[in-house]
Amino acid sequence: MKLFDPHGFGSSVVSYAGLLEKIEILRSTLRWAPRLERAEIEKLLNQSNALRDEVMQLSRKERFVEAAADTHDSHDAPDAEDKPEALTPSAHRRREALIERSFIFEGIFGDNPKLLAALEIAEKAAPTDLPVLIDGESGTGKELMAKVIHANGARSERPYISVNCGAIPDNLLESELFGHRRGAFTGASSDRKGKFESAHTGTIFLDEIGELPLQGQVKLLRVLESHEIQRVGSDEPIAVDTRIVAATNRNLRELAAQGQFREDLFYRLSVIHVTLPALRERRDEIPLLIAYFGDEAAGQLKRRPVKLTPKLRDFLLTYAYPGNIRELRNLVYRLSCLAGDTADIEHLPDDIRPGPAAAALRLVESEMSGAPLSLSDAKRAASDEAERAFLERGLQETGGTVAELARRCDMNRSHLQMLLKKHGIRSKDFRHAEKPDREKES
Repeated sequence: MKLFDPHGFGSSVVSYAGLLEKIEILRSTLRWAPRLERAEIEKLLNQSNALRDEVMQLSRKERFVEAAADTHDSHDAPDAEDKPEALTPSAHRRREALIERSFIFEGIFGDNPKLLAALEIAEKAAPTDLPVLIDGESGTGKELMAKVIHANGARSERPYISVNCGAIPDNLLESELFGHRRGAFTGASSDRKGKFESAHTGTIFLDEIGELPLQGQVKLLRVLESHEIQRVGSDEPIAVDTRIVAATNRNLRELAAQGQFREDLFYRLSVIHVTLPALRERRDEIPLLIAYFGDEAAGQLKRRPVKLTPKLRDFLLTYAYPGNIRELRNLVYRLSCLAGDTADIEHLPDDIRPGPAAAALRLVESEMSGAPLSLSDAKRAASDEAERAFLERGLQETGGTVAELARRCDMNRSHLQMLLKKHGIRSKDFRHAEKPDREKES
């Protein structure tokens, strides 16, 4: 798909009108048909499924616009000294320029300068046949970047073959990459193509290249130099025209210095070198990704996109994401599956669910990661955590009686209820907690 351009989204009314017309035609067919054959039923089912997909796509686009608008509104906030470097106008112009050049990207991206630099390198490298090395932490989207390079190049209509080098046993590595002849080893009952042959005229993506054993590195280097492979059990060379894109979450320079990775192979692979920043360095992207994955999950689960409470949304926007985009995607899918219409903190995994002073801890983690939150974010987080702690302590002292807590605090009861709802606090939880103590006293 082409990246959706929010500034060009002006035809939703026309699109919805067209969809409504199709739906009416489908309803008329069902209403007036005296008898439907099986083939006609299947055709109508296919049409209804296609309509559903169109509606979901429009919904995804609208939610993307809303998320993008929220992000850019926050960029224009008057507190200029809190504005991070990633949100500068020049970065936004670079992003818009990529979109205007019809840069193909399956998904969404924000205004982070490091990510934009990586995408601009990928855009220039894509039309060539030069090898590309992509590095970055696990879960930052290295395979997606490989697909971007393939999709924007001259080989986009040719095969794209992905290989996880760390998942292939050493004794099967050569056969997996280069194929084998019948009888080459026990169990080789027929000739078999390897990954390089399958990727002929296309792109081969070598993921986790840093896990490739030294013996495999020697054979890969030979392929890069000669553009030929030999199947296991055969002396016949086979010419292969394959664009190589490799990825790693390890430092190959350090591995080469330690003798664990061939230095000549490193230089062969890294003619074009792309580094992807961690998600904690591109926080402007988080609301966009939440909306994108929310729609994606809704489509797979066949339900409406899940809504997030303000407290949960604040958590998702400030969490450090050690697993990067992959972790965020998994969290959104979990929330979409476990929650009903609205997800809250209680639907998060136990090991990351925030407790008292969790906001302060997240601030410390963010500072240590090199991506501090803005001063306004820090103030809001500290204020919210203090407010929550005050309410919880008050409910504990009053045995979960909201009216009594409102009286003690000289606060309007409806306003207190609103604060409890904001923090996802249920007064009945504190009443249950008090019951055993009362029983003991009696």
